[in-house]
Amino acid sequence: MPVNPTIQFYLNQFQNQISTTYDQLDPLELRRQEDAMMTRFQHKEHMHDVEERLIALPGRSLPIRIYRSGRTIAPALVYFHGGGYVTGSLDTHDAICRTIANEADCTVISVGYRLAPEHKFPTAVYDSYEALVWIADHASELEIDAERIAVGGDSAGGTLATVSALMAIERGRPLVMHQLLFYPVTGTEENLPLSLIDYANGYLLDEGLIRWFQQQYFRDESELMHPYASPIFSGHLGDLPPTTLLTAEYDPLRDLGRAYANKLISLGVPVTYHNYGGLIHGFVNYYAYVPEARRAVKEAAQALGHAFHTQKTRP
Repeated sequence: MPVNPTIQFYLNQFQNQISTTYDQLDPLELRRQEDAMMTRFQHKEHMHDVEERLIALPGRSLPIRIYRSGRTIAPALVYFHGGGYVTGSLDTHDAICRTIANEADCTVISVGYRLAPEHKFPTAVYDSYEALVWIADHASELEIDAERIAVGGDSAGGTLATVSALMAIERGRPLVMHQLLFYPVTGTEENLPLSLIDYANGYLLDEGLIRWFQQQYFRDESELMHPYASPIFSGHLGDLPPTTLLTAEYDPLRDLGRAYANKLISLGVPVTYHNYGGLIHGFVNYYAYVPEARRAVKEAAQALGHAFHTQKTRP
């Protein structure tokens, strides 16, 4: 299946507006450009209630945005946006959070973790995990069910979601009942997965941009092997909760996501995995204009809703 024509139009627009000379790329300028592009492609669904908060964590405060679908004491998805740990915000992922909340009939809480290069690895990891703990500890105040909390995210946010779940296992809290992961960056046990070769250029997230993101976030390449950067190396994968994991056909990270899904399955974790044809990395940000992306997002949200209403919480 060829790349979806609407996505190809987006790719052409992106290539015309952003420099590919990555050694001269300014992180702040990239944030500005991506924010402008990504918000253009959003279609915001109506919500029962949207609330902004600033939560106090040790030594800093983080913004969160709470999307309520209308239910009182609802299950909750704690969502971490993508953007290579360098870009992305509560605003760039506003539409996807609204859709998931409505489709899954749950509350979605989006977390504004701190970005690189101002804040290097593992700052985003601890921001994400400690925000998850804060949310669980304040479940009653937030009107969510503390026994039905899931984590989710796209790309780097998917990594932060699954790493937060791993940290919750390591530290004994909080209870995480499900993972919803869109094309996460999970690391690889292979030398060079095929998708990193076949789609190294021309599909939005190219080889040079991947390296540039890594240079902004990590101090040196050795940190890439840490389980909080590449969770496939964690010794606690078999203890993770049931997982919904989606990848895209034309994504250089496709095979990393597939390998992570297979690793979890081999360790006995229930996994729903689907690779969507015609789509590229980042499809959640323009799902409203691409039927295949819309179907992927809705199917993922419905899987989450099903888990919330049928899955038994773990002891």
